[in-house]
Amino acid sequence: MPYCLAEGTDALASPPWGAAPPPWAPGRREETTHMIERDDEADRTWCMSEVDIFRDLSEPEMEAIAEAAPMRTYSAGEILHSPQQPSEVLFILKRGRVRIFRVSADGRALTCAIISPGTIFGEMALLGQRMYDNFAEALDDVTVCVMSRADVHKFLLSDARIAARITEMLGLRVADLEQRLSDSVFKSVPQRIAATLTTLAARADTPTGRLLPTARHPQIVLTHEQLAALAGTSRETTTKVLHEFAGRGLLRLARGRITVLDPERLNDAAG
Repeated sequence: MPYCLAEGTDALASPPWGAAPPPWAPGRREETTHMIERDDEADRTWCMSEVDIFRDLSEPEMEAIAEAAPMRTYSAGEILHSPQQPSEVLFILKRGRVRIFRVSADGRALTCAIISPGTIFGEMALLGQRMYDNFAEALDDVTVCVMSRADVHKFLLSDARIAARITEMLGLRVADLEQRLSDSVFKSVPQRIAATLTTLAARADTPTGRLLPTARHPQIVLTHEQLAALAGTSRETTTKVLHEFAGRGLLRLARGRITVLDPERLNDAAG
């Protein structure tokens, strides 16, 4: 898997961060999630609405799935999944962003993907969906629906429409990973950073690329460290490259936010 080359989690037994873990450290903010109890029918199906794999389902079908997939909320920084607490459940992300990452033997967090709303993830061998040694961390305040193995088989795989869309989604994910692997081999670090920013800015239907009401340009809500982990390089190198791009008028930098001023030239810089 590209940018996730560290094997295993043996190093976590004696973590290099010691008694004062960094914000992303596994287990730092686990088990603080809470369930959302809703009585209104519209609220009960809220988590399913606007999720692509559930499009064109009837209201009774949506309600049946909603009953089997209770909603949970997590605050930014909380861990949804860790190898130390494995569970075979499927997450359906409704709101916010989730970072999938692995921790290397020397304590570095290596980001594999940033999950956007409408996407499924989690440990579910039944779907060919595996987390391996990866962690899932809430980048924002997130809302997810959680389904068990039995309910996935009963409500998702038994419906040919949903099963086909899940297959398509997983296929696109594999294609994305192959592209990132190719980039890691054939592209320079500045090209990888430019390609990552271009991809994130193009996702106009997700929080990473959505235009704010007062914004004229795509804004990416990531720190330099998070972008570095996604592009497979160091934070110091990423900061240097970002300032070079900003000096050329491609970007505008602010704390925790990158504004893409010239998408065409940024795409050219991606090679």
